[in-house]
Amino acid sequence: MKIVILDRSTLGNDMNLSIFEKYGEVTSYDVTKKEDTKERIKNADIIITNKVVLGKDQLENSSVKLICITATGMNNVDLVFAKENNITVKNVAGYSTSSVVQVAFSMIFHFISKLNYYKSYVDNGNWERSAIFTHLDEPFYELDGKKVGIIGLGEIGRNFAKKAKAFDCEVVYYSTSGQNTNHEYNKVGLDELLSTCDIISIHAPLNDTTKDLLHYENMQQIKNGAILLNLGRGGIINEADLAKIIDEKDIYCGIDVVSVEPIEPQNPLLKVKDKNKLLLTPHIAWTSVEARTRLVEKVVQNIEEFIR
Repeated sequence: MKIVILDRSTLGNDMNLSIFEKYGEVTSYDVTKKEDTKERIKNADIIITNKVVLGKDQLENSSVKLICITATGMNNVDLVFAKENNITVKNVAGYSTSSVVQVAFSMIFHFISKLNYYKSYVDNGNWERSAIFTHLDEPFYELDGKKVGIIGLGEIGRNFAKKAKAFDCEVVYYSTSGQNTNHEYNKVGLDELLSTCDIISIHAPLNDTTKDLLHYENMQQIKNGAILLNLGRGGIINEADLAKIIDEKDIYCGIDVVSVEPIEPQNPLLKVKDKNKLLLTPHIAWTSVEARTRLVEKVVQNIEEFIR
């Protein structure tokens, strides 16, 4: 079989992908532009890709039999065309839960413990010039006892909730679908969650219900001093509105996903005045070495199941 990897760079150069060679001849591309996709896949039996768009224009008149998506989301593939043309499409779920939750808590501690400030204080020679043994100019707070609101209580949201409980936090959640009836945590409305929680963490999919779920009007309800995280999908928070709110209110935001990635130069989040109130990371929450290793292993399983 002929196997084509379209965006190998999205898996990281530290990942060994030689395991795919036992299934056939492997051709690997670090990045594939839209105009190159059709030519690169036309003779492939199996495509491995993360974000390259595979629509009718790319797939028709090809020999593709299996598409392995190295992610959970499948919106980059025309699933209707694939089904009509007997092309199997397989994604991977559940591989990055621990990684995403760990990054979420890293963002919380970034804001709540002020360690960047204290590291700079020492690195700039201020401690060695101090008249006292400690330094109290940047107060920080304990996570224990804080009220944590989770938007989207799926697998990642539940794992985040469990770890928040370990810090003795009060946990509530908002179900974006309205279908979640988890009885372990209190279910609340979105307005109540935004107005009462010290930490708000988004772990929901992007769909018609969640697009611009957080906007200027309802984000004005967020408490002063609160921390808002989005490790779900870009587009759930209106970015222009968020940039405005950050400059108007005393809130802190950790954002790992934006509506267009890589981030565009004109994205309003890049124009926020007080950079200390915004932690932007380049969609890395899913990328721990362990998570990417599990991802590759599950893609292998998908190929095995297909060829049996």
